[in-house]
Amino acid sequence: MENKNVFIMEHPLIQHKLTILRDERTGSKQFRELVSEIAMLMCYESTRDLPLREIETKTPIATAKTKVLAGRKMAFVPILRAGLGMVEGVLSLIPAAKVGHIGMYRDPKTHKPVDYYCKLPADLNERDVFVLDPMLATGGSAIDAVSRIKEFNPKRIKFMCIIAAPEGLEAFTKAHPDVPVFCAGLDDHLNEHCYIVPGLGDAGDRIFGTK
Repeated sequence: MENKNVFIMEHPLIQHKLTILRDERTGSKQFRELVSEIAMLMCYESTRDLPLREIETKTPIATAKTKVLAGRKMAFVPILRAGLGMVEGVLSLIPAAKVGHIGMYRDPKTHKPVDYYCKLPADLNERDVFVLDPMLATGGSAIDAVSRIKEFNPKRIKFMCIIAAPEGLEAFTKAHPDVPVFCAGLDDHLNEHCYIVPGLGDAGDRIFGTK
């Protein structure tokens, strides 16, 4: 899939950790740690375009011209519940960011997203927003979440996922062509139950040890 707004991250560390994440033998504790670590590495890549400004810093030796972030405010918005697994990793890099939450689940019969919770920072219009969800399957939840966030007129929106299906990626980029997508792995297809193949199973269940 050719799309200048889609970034598949081929970094060796991300790919190595993704392999362990997929393994059915990986337990919940290690799975949670890997999701957090992959999210942190993805956050590093997805913030390459943050603007900088120059300041003067006095070191023990001399005064140096150095760079800091140019006053950019950020917010992370995980899609509940699996998106929670990515929050710790991204906050470890950007601890000053605010965190909002959007709760959605997929109806097991219709496979459509159902919205049940939304709590976002009051000043979202002043922030760059990163929407977090480990899985982009049909794309329904991500599309609806970003649509909801757009109502608050944030400065920019980026979407971060660990695994995507081509069907979901196509649907998302069609619905939100202005939103960059950062993904660790693009898989083959969705099966008849709308699960990503080969995927990694249900991310929420594996993060929280539920069935």
